[in-house]
Amino acid sequence: MKIVFATNNKNKLREIREILGSDFEIVSLSEIGCHEDIPETGDTLEENALLKAQFVCDKYHIGCFADDTGLEVEALDGQPGVHSARYAEGTDHDSEANMAKLLANLESKSNRNARFRTIIVLLQPNAQPIYFEGRVDGKIATEKHGTEGFGYDPIFVPEGYDKSFAELGEEIKNTISHRARAVVKLSEYLKENK
Repeated sequence: MKIVFATNNKNKLREIREILGSDFEIVSLSEIGCHEDIPETGDTLEENALLKAQFVCDKYHIGCFADDTGLEVEALDGQPGVHSARYAEGTDHDSEANMAKLLANLESKSNRNARFRTIIVLLQPNAQPIYFEGRVDGKIATEKHGTEGFGYDPIFVPEGYDKSFAELGEEIKNTISHRARAVVKLSEYLKENK
C-alpha cells in the first residue's frame, strides 16, 4: 500500500519507513513534488498535524498522514511542547541549541519528569481526520549521552531504561518510542481498512 507522509524530514521519514516495514510504501512530500514549508501555526500537536495533512490533501487531492511531536517537561509546565523544534529563540530545528536551553532551564529543578507525545493524523479526501497518539514517559538527563537518533534523543531517558534514546540506538528506540507507538496504531488501522 502506498501512502504519503507529509514530511521532508529525512530522520522522521527513515524512522517511519523502518517501523512500518515492507507492508507500506511511504512517499515523502518531495517525492510528490511538494517543496513548500507547510506552516505549523497551531497551538496543539493535533492542530499542527492536521494543518500539514490538510495542506497536502487539498493541494494534491491524495490521502496522507502527518505528525507533530512535542517534548513535554513537568517542571516547565509542559514546555517546550508544541514548540519543541523551535524552542531556542531564533532557531529552527537546531537540536543543540534546543537541548542547551532545556538543560539550562532545568538546572535548578529536581523534577526531571518528561514525556514525548506524537500525534499522527490520517486524512483522506472527503473524509474526517483520524487521530493516533503515541506517548513515552521518561526523564531529562543532566547532560547529553549517546550519538544515535536526532532532536532531544541524547537527553531523554525513557522509563524502564537507564540510557538515553541516543544511547539505546534506533533499533530499540523504534520499538518503544512515542512515534513508534503512534505508527503502530496507524498501521493497524490501515491494515484493517485497506
